[in-house]
Amino acid sequence: MILLVLFIAACLLAYANGANDNFKGVATLFGSGTTNYKKAINWATITTLLGSVSAFFLAGELVKNFSGKGLVPDLLIQSPEFAISIALGAGLTVLLATKIGMPISTTHSLVGALLGSGLVAVGSSFNFAKLGGTFLFPLMISPLMAAIVSLIGYVIFRQLRLMSGITKDTTIELGDEIVQTTAAVALTEGSSQNLSSAVIHQSMMEKYNGRLLGISAQKLLDFAHYLSAGIVSFARGLNDTPKIAGLLLFIHVLDIRVSLISIGLMMAIGGLINAKRVGHTVSKKITRMNHGQGFTANLFTGILVTTASIHGMPVSTTHVSVGSIFGIGMVTKKADTRVIRNILLSWLLTLPVAALCSALVYLVIINLY
Repeated sequence: MILLVLFIAACLLAYANGANDNFKGVATLFGSGTTNYKKAINWATITTLLGSVSAFFLAGELVKNFSGKGLVPDLLIQSPEFAISIALGAGLTVLLATKIGMPISTTHSLVGALLGSGLVAVGSSFNFAKLGGTFLFPLMISPLMAAIVSLIGYVIFRQLRLMSGITKDTTIELGDEIVQTTAAVALTEGSSQNLSSAVIHQSMMEKYNGRLLGISAQKLLDFAHYLSAGIVSFARGLNDTPKIAGLLLFIHVLDIRVSLISIGLMMAIGGLINAKRVGHTVSKKITRMNHGQGFTANLFTGILVTTASIHGMPVSTTHVSVGSIFGIGMVTKKADTRVIRNILLSWLLTLPVAALCSALVYLVIINLY
């Protein structure tokens, strides 16, 4: 019975993870106007599921890390009660953040849950050195690294575009009418047309003119943007699935292949049903993006998260993705610092909230059994 509860708890965490995280990989596709929400979430679901399946072959080290091995005694790791408290503590934290539309890290929630249950169970025997080196350091440094890399990458890509002679046209869609660049600028500066700035910005689009290798620059960029979004979603499935499946590994609840597939399916369902609120925050509220900026943010997010997954570093796709988008916003000077401040606050609260939830669940379970 308790093993069934553990499996259900892990599935709940996977659902919460999908609801909060799935859309982040394709946020720039939607935010830049490259595609609509439905197509973006469908693409995210397919590529995330592929990453989940691939995790069996490429991310074995993460499975071991997030079983808690090395943080607490091995005897505790084999306790279903310990694993249930981690899954429920992290899952409740992620669901709460999803409800209010905040993009938090499932990785961070799992680390907090490991800490909360571990402290209650073993006290001072908890391995704080490994907690800091293996988990907390990558989580803290990854968003800063992503912001810097995407900032530099975008500046380089922009220079290459200019050197290639590819230009941009800004248009505004007003019903069936499309106003070209000069008029668009006039409108944003307060022309005789009585439209609010917010409406204008929501209707503005930037298109690239020119050709590369005989192909339209805009079409080539859109293809690359879809590809980069798929890479990020694939990397997220690769990185997050083994973290949750690690809760089931050492207790031998299910074969690891069945565990990974089950977790992957629940992540996909969570994203399809409940990702819209967080998706809107990441897509629209951090910064306005055009096609090239969205592509750049996704490309470097995918590279960083995939590299971290293969090397067993538990970075957060959320932290890397938000960091990359914010890096672009710093270059364009369009980043909304108020939104970033709220997101950072939610990140600071994630670990203690997950630790508290997990500790309370563990206390309740051990008293019941």
